[in-house]
Amino acid sequence: MSKVVLTDVRKSYGALTVVHGANITLEDGEFIAFLGPSGCGKSTTLRMIAGLEMVSGGTIHIGNRDVTKMQPRDRNIGMVFQNYALYPNKTVEENLGFGLRMHGVAKPEIAQRVARSAEMLGLEPLLQRKPAQLSGGQMQRVALGRALVRDADVFLLDEPLSNLDAKLRAHMRIELSQLHRKLGKTMIYVTHDQVEAMTMADRVVIMREGNVEQVGTPLEIFDHPASRFVAGFVGTPEMNFFDVTLAEQGIDIAGTVVEAPQRPAQRGRAVLGVRPEHMRIDPHGPLEFTVDVAEQYGTATLIVGTINGLHAQIQTPRVEASYGEKLRLSLDGAPLHFFDAVTGKRISGP
Repeated sequence: MSKVVLTDVRKSYGALTVVHGANITLEDGEFIAFLGPSGCGKSTTLRMIAGLEMVSGGTIHIGNRDVTKMQPRDRNIGMVFQNYALYPNKTVEENLGFGLRMHGVAKPEIAQRVARSAEMLGLEPLLQRKPAQLSGGQMQRVALGRALVRDADVFLLDEPLSNLDAKLRAHMRIELSQLHRKLGKTMIYVTHDQVEAMTMADRVVIMREGNVEQVGTPLEIFDHPASRFVAGFVGTPEMNFFDVTLAEQGIDIAGTVVEAPQRPAQRGRAVLGVRPEHMRIDPHGPLEFTVDVAEQYGTATLIVGTINGLHAQIQTPRVEASYGEKLRLSLDGAPLHFFDAVTGKRISGP
């Protein structure tokens, strides 16, 4: 069993608290992504699971073991670092087997595990090369292989693709997903890249300023963000936000009232969130949109402009639009998200 349970886990450095009582349960065999901006506490949380940082409060369980105070070597985890951390003077084969040798594993067992990991990751032709002779993607696979040979209960990956170019990152995302399916082991993946989290993870943990903002599947988080922060952080292009007034007649957006049957029951100030792809060009729409910039992506067009002076962007199937042009927009049928104007928390529907 490799279920991981964090209960009220905190981390402080003197008076500075960087993780505020995280409560997270990771099921056996899940691929979980910790997602958030730099400094949100995601890597610190991962390092506490690994034992590289001691917790300031709370407990961590892996399977049936309380590992809160265990040394890293006793937790049976495999870790992949952002900088690969390969030994430059050792061959790929020696890098793969080094950790096992340090743990006193017999040579025949080391050879068997190294061969199995090398085959799984396509490293057989590279076993006698040294890191300086490898590409970035090859070094990343070696770093993964070094973790795999340990037959760990849990694999921890700290932004492992951040040093790769965009094309190679896309390729490695597929490889990691396939690897997870083969192994069936619990994987925890730290990233600031929402594409990595949304495409690979079974569930995503969104963190902000040391707090867990939301935990859910990628589509749950995309469709039902728990806060304005989550709504703005997940999704490309970024969600539009408008300061609005919720009234009996509908939603007042900078002086234009739009009907919205799904608006919340409460009245007064709120923040309306609408994703750019859900804002529809409609000659009879109630909202006037003034074009500022149109970006062509071949199959789609992203148009940036203003609605009654409020910044907005819409994403639509390919269309021609020029600076200063006036378009009419409709929100009919669009999923609308409402957030408290003060706390930023999601407001429930009607």
